[in-house]
Amino acid sequence: MIAGVVLAAGTSTRFGATKQLVVLDGRPLVLHAVQTLRDGGIDTIMVVTGHDASKVRAVLPAEVIEVHNERFRDGQATSLSVALHEVPDEAEAVIVLLADQPGVTAEEVRALIDAFRRSRARIVRLRYLDGPGPALLSREIFAEAAHLHGDVGAKVLMASHPEWVDDVPVDRPAPTDVDEPADLDAVKRAMPS
Repeated sequence: MIAGVVLAAGTSTRFGATKQLVVLDGRPLVLHAVQTLRDGGIDTIMVVTGHDASKVRAVLPAEVIEVHNERFRDGQATSLSVALHEVPDEAEAVIVLLADQPGVTAEEVRALIDAFRRSRARIVRLRYLDGPGPALLSREIFAEAAHLHGDVGAKVLMASHPEWVDDVPVDRPAPTDVDEPADLDAVKRAMPS
């Protein structure tokens, strides 16, 4: 089994409001990531909350597992660590999505799963035309990933162990991260009408 993790604990300082809850196409941003994982074939989905946790929790479907990160202000690595400690024992890997990158597709999630099934790599990562994207982390490296620090997620592991990484090419630019209100406007313009 492969689980899904959505990192949704950030303070959204640059956005000026809790961006995880900003409505895009009729639903909060955090639910776009949840739906992408579900549509990609992931049944066990965890959402890491932190800032405005009760409000984020309130929009989550009942079947989603909420994992609260008390140390969310210490950076993204703390959210990843909290999630990895809660991954069900039967999960052989997790796919990690950000709550503020709604353009990742279910097809890309399935591509990560397919590549992992073929290669059994420790890390399988989407590689867009302009850079890396979301990744799948195998249980084999949970311990290393859980000990990361700061606001880097698993990028530092990938940089220090390139031999662990199996890149899955994606023939398009990376989807926009919604960091500021202008980014949300750009995402809305890019959505099919």
